[in-house]
Amino acid sequence: MNILDGLERIRERLEANQARPETLRLVDTIAKTASQPGANQAQVRSLLELVRRLMRTPAANSNVGVYDDLALLEEQLATAAAEAAARREALDNRPIPKPKKYYRELKEREARKRTTTDS
Repeated sequence: MNILDGLERIRERLEANQARPETLRLVDTIAKTASQPGANQAQVRSLLELVRRLMRTPAANSNVGVYDDLALLEEQLATAAAEAAARREALDNRPIPKPKKYYRELKEREARKRTTTDS
């Protein structure tokens, strides 16, 4: 994910959470820095990773309110990621019906077994 897109999504979520103006300024400052030529190629794996990086900035460490806003967002993202992983796992572990070929072969094996035991 492009870092600018991630910062934009984080800002939207912070606004939805009614974050403090200092937190929004931090995100805007980082976005401004990231939009400089050459810096816009930075990539992150997830929003959660980007929020954790923001939590390690000096501005977040020196202002408890900013840190709290980011910690709330981190918790929301981590919960959403865990729920998505659980849904994926449930989808992967659901029983899959066997094809007709399986039942045909099973029937043939049973028939062969009966003929061998009858002999």
